[in-house]
Amino acid sequence: MNPFALIGRFTILFLSEIGRLAEFAADALPSIITPPIYLRLTGEQLMRIGFYSLPVVGLTAFFTGGALALQIFIGGDRYGAESFVPQIVVLGITRELGPVMAGLMVAGRVSAAIAAELGTMRVTEQIDALVTLSTNPFKYLVAPRIVAAVISMPLLVAVADVIGVFGGWVVGTQSLGFNSSVYLKNTADFVTNSDVISGLWKAAAFGFIIALMGCYHGYHSRGGAQGVGGATTNAVVSAAILILATNYVMTSLLFSR
Repeated sequence: MNPFALIGRFTILFLSEIGRLAEFAADALPSIITPPIYLRLTGEQLMRIGFYSLPVVGLTAFFTGGALALQIFIGGDRYGAESFVPQIVVLGITRELGPVMAGLMVAGRVSAAIAAELGTMRVTEQIDALVTLSTNPFKYLVAPRIVAAVISMPLLVAVADVIGVFGGWVVGTQSLGFNSSVYLKNTADFVTNSDVISGLWKAAAFGFIIALMGCYHGYHSRGGAQGVGGATTNAVVSAAILILATNYVMTSLLFSR
């Protein structure tokens, strides 16, 4: 095959997929703010996306904070800078690792679940039945999930920040010989409101991406069980890639000088 034809075909497919996603987002966003608003469905999704994700987010944050403290201590020990462990741990957790790790964990759990649920509804023609009953599928299926994810992610990241710093404190005081009060004082003195708020803004953006990609791939699922499986995989992969790309862009915008 001509390599230029292959590149052109890939480019066209890529741009057409971006166009479909943009069209889907343009249809989904107005459904969030226009009535009717399904509060009960939104509350159910808050439980599924937020509350049920707490264990995996908490465990991930704890071990990430502990591992970060160990790595910083080992690296800082080479230059006599091991005393900076508390400051770097709280900065890394609140600005980057808390939002990103929580986003990736929730993407693996929630995007897959949303894509599987909506994909099954698509291949079993339940979405077509909603349209037949004059129910807007974007308002009934997509909007509650996006709203719930955007609300849940900042709350999850706030919890992840606390648990991640706590994990660093446990490792620092129990394994690395730090004084507990000195460790906590250095942490509190170094962290600022902008560090925490920037992470929460990232979390809200990640929540939108997670729900949007799950809904998009599930809504456009085709081909029975195999199509649902493919939609689930694509939702997780695309959400993870977009989270990392968005994190870079937001970090450049929020902390540029």
